[in-house]
Formats: sequence, structure tokens, C-alpha cells
Amino acid sequence: MDRYLTPLCLSLVLYAIYRRYTRTSLSRVRGPKSTSFLFGNLAELYQDMAGEAEFRWQNLYGNVIRVKGILGEDQLVVTDPKALSRIFVTAAYQFPKVPERRILTFMMLGKSVLWADGDVHKRQRKILNPGFGGAESRAFLAVSQASAQAMVAKWMEFVEADNSGKIVMDIPSWVSRAALDAIGEGAFDVRLGSLENSESPLAKNYQGLLLSVFGSPSALQIFVQEAIKYIPTSILEYWVKYAPVPRATRLREAKKVTTATAATMVTEKAESLLQGKGGRDIFSLLVKANMDADAKNKLSDEELYSQMRVILFAGHETTSNSIGWALLEMSRTPEIQSRLRSEIRQHESAIRARGDTQITASDLDNMPYLNAVVKETLRYHCVLPQVFRMASQDYVLPLSQPITTESGELMHEILVPKGTRILASVAAYNRNKDMWGEDADMFNPDRWLDGIAKDKKEASVGVYSSLLTFGGGPRACLGWRFAVIEIQAFLVEIINQFEVSLTEKAMHIRRESSLVMVPTVDGEVSRGVQLPLAISVAPRDDDAY
Repeated sequence: MDRYLTPLCLSLVLYAIYRRYTRTSLSRVRGPKSTSFLFGNLAELYQDMAGEAEFRWQNLYGNVIRVKGILGEDQLVVTDPKALSRIFVTAAYQFPKVPERRILTFMMLGKSVLWADGDVHKRQRKILNPGFGGAESRAFLAVSQASAQAMVAKWMEFVEADNSGKIVMDIPSWVSRAALDAIGEGAFDVRLGSLENSESPLAKNYQGLLLSVFGSPSALQIFVQEAIKYIPTSILEYWVKYAPVPRATRLREAKKVTTATAATMVTEKAESLLQGKGGRDIFSLLVKANMDADAKNKLSDEELYSQMRVILFAGHETTSNSIGWALLEMSRTPEIQSRLRSEIRQHESAIRARGDTQITASDLDNMPYLNAVVKETLRYHCVLPQVFRMASQDYVLPLSQPITTESGELMHEILVPKGTRILASVAAYNRNKDMWGEDADMFNPDRWLDGIAKDKKEASVGVYSSLLTFGGGPRACLGWRFAVIEIQAFLVEIINQFEVSLTEKAMHIRRESSLVMVPTVDGEVSRGVQLPLAISVAPRDDDAY
């Protein structure tokens, strides 16, 4: 092996040096000093807590920062609104996903819309669009409410059975399973039963998946992940299928379990549709759109299974984590949850007065403080803290605010050379003080009510309130409306019934980066995702509500 590995490594180094000195320079852009020629600044990016490196660099150098990748390669960290609007919206297909990240997406989810680029992405997106409209997302509310209510009922049983009236719950393990049940029923009209059975194959398959595969990367793992771009595709495809690496094996096993579930559901759904029994769930609409499409535009079986993997995984992982972060912040600041509970119960009283028993989507829209808490959670604790792109050609990026060069000059735009890797820091953009106010580093839902963060016309980047949390442009998250409604529904049910408070461990929560941002306990990262919070029954004055 060594006799092949040594010349390969030498070739990589020589090629990197050649690229470095034959391409347009980014040397005028300021950034942190490289800590290593081999690893650049990547250890800080991927081994610190999510967003921490970008927050430091943004404060020091502005909204465009030059960092070093492996072997001295120049990369850009971008948090400038106008530049990000160009990357995600105006010129989205001129800034495709980076190959090394696409291969990771393929390993986990297959040839899905998250993997696709260019015309393939446009074709897949066209088939998927009908299932993710406003009407479909509103219909998802009832499913989310039922799942949240089932979870809350379980919690209530535990609290009432405990003499102290207060118990500690590991929030992620419960909310993740409840959210998985919601997406199973809402997207596929299938009852997964994950809340009742934590050992169900699908729930067990997803438990701690991302942290075990992508969390706490070693320096060597970071190097290999970045070096993938220099390796021929044929070798990569072989490696994806057969590499005897624990993290790769875990991904293959997870993909296998999800594919088996997807194959069963595809067969059942196709038969139902042929018999005229299709519903309005996402997958019925997806299969119908695919059956109606021209042959050249149809999704292959592998592409169809891949979309299902995305919907199942992304549809519960991101929302369940957002719900957990919201509960953590309300535990840290009890006044927030008290104020939210008051609003919920006022609306509950109005709903009963009109003769209804369930909150509607319109009711949720008319709860300003609930929406402020949701938006602030999505801003402050964005579950996807980083997005990776590359310039497919030389491109001039405009800037909202000029940056200062190494020589002290102001730059109002930047020439980005073809092939440059760009890390769009969602976390740091969402803390941009020009966008969100001088207290952007604080969790403050009132910023959405007092005008500071309302109607940000300057940056039409994100699909939801100018936040980049769901992305923007043609690659924006298809299910963002579903996510918002699900977060709203869960918070309403939880906060209406319970007071949530900090535990000793919850005072030491880390924002762990593992593709998505998950909570872990400082000193116990090896134990996986954890967010232990105490819950007790919230007092209720029935005469008042």
C-alpha cells in the first residue's frame, strides 16, 4: 500500500502548489493566519463548536474572509448579504455544490435533490414541487399536532407518576421520534410508531447518525474529506461502496435500512394510485407527478428512493433539533416561556369561544410572540450552520459593506477565481449586526417585534424572513413551510402544558457541528446527542383562560 500511497500524496502536493501559483490571487482579502500547510485553518472550522470560528473571524475581518484549506489552498468564508444573494439566488447554478461534499451527500442519501446539480437538479425539483405548496403545508398541521399531543401525553404520565412533580427528559430522543412519526404520516401516509417503540428499525437507524459519522473529526479525517476533490470519480465510487471505514460503514448501513423502507412504500403507493386511491400526502403527489412526467423527465427508481431518504431524514432531524434549541433558550430565560404560554392560552380561550378545539394555521399566524420565538430560534441556532459552494467560473461578487484589504484599501467587490471553495456561513450571516441589530449575539425574540429584524429588504437571500437557515433561491429547502408549522405546533403543545427548566447538565450544552448542529454535553460528547431538561406541569388558572 505504501508504494502507491507515497506517490499519490506527492502528486497531490505538487498539484496543489501548481494550482496555488497559477490562479488569480485572493491574497488581498484578509483572514486568519494558517496554522498548518497541510491542514490550513480547517481544524478551527470543523473542530470548534458550530459557528465559533466564523463568529471570531467576522468580528476581526468583516463579512468576507480568506482562509486556508489543505495544502495552502485559498478558500473564502462569506457572510455578506449581497454576496450571498448572488451565490444562492441570482447566480445559483454558477456556484454549484463542491464535489467533496456531494460525495458525502451521495453516501448518505443517494442521488437526491440535495446531491443533484444543474439540469438534473432542475428536473428533480420540478417533480418534487407539487408536494410542498402552501396548502400541503397547512394540511400538515393536524398531523404535527397529533404527534406533539401524543408525546406530551406520554410526558404527562411520567410527571404524574413521579412524587416530585418534576422529571428530567432527554429532549432529542423524544422529539426526534415524535417528529419522525409526523413526517411519516404527513409525507407518506404511513404510521411508523416510533414514539411508542424507540427500537423501531427506522428510529434506531437515525439515532445519533450524524454525530457518529461527522462529529469530532480528527485532523486526518478533515484532510481526507478535503482531498477527495483530487481523487478520480471512479476511485471514489469504489471507495463509497466498499471502504472498510467505520464511519462509511455506518452510512451504508443507514442507507440500506432507509432504502428497504422506501422500496416498500413506493410499491404500495404506486398500487394505490393506480386504483385511484391516492391522497394528498407529499409522496402521493410526488409519485403522481412522476407518473405524469415525460419519460425524459421522470425520476429513476434510485432517484425516487433518494428523495424519500431526504424527506424522512431531513424532515425530522432539522425540525426536532430546532425544537430542542428553542426549549433550551426558554429554559435559560423563563420569562420567554411565560410570555409565550400566556399568548397560547389567550388564543386557546378565543378558540374555545368560537366553538373549536384545535388551533388552525391562521391561529398560528396570528400569534406574534410564538412566531418571534420561532424566528429567533432559527436565526440564533440555525441547524445547518455551513453551506459549501464553489465558483464554476471567474466571478465578481458584489458586497453590501466594503471590506478592508491587507494594505488598508476598501474593496466593494471581489473577483472570485474559478474553482474557489466558498463556505457560506449561515451561522455568521444570521448574527450579522447590520442585519439583526447590535445585540445579534444574544437570543432576543423581541427583535422581530420592535422593527429591528422586520422586513429586511436589503438581502433577499432566505425564503423565510431573510434568514439563511432554509437557504435561498432555486436550492432553498423545499420543506421549509412544513418545518415552521411543525415547530410552531410542538412548541404550542409543550409550553401550554409544561414548564421547562435547566438541569445541571443543560448548563453545559455544546453546539456540536456534525453537518447539522446538535446539542451535546461538555465533557460527555462521546455519549452522543443530549439535551436533558427538567419538566413540570405548568400551573393553570382555568378561570382566567
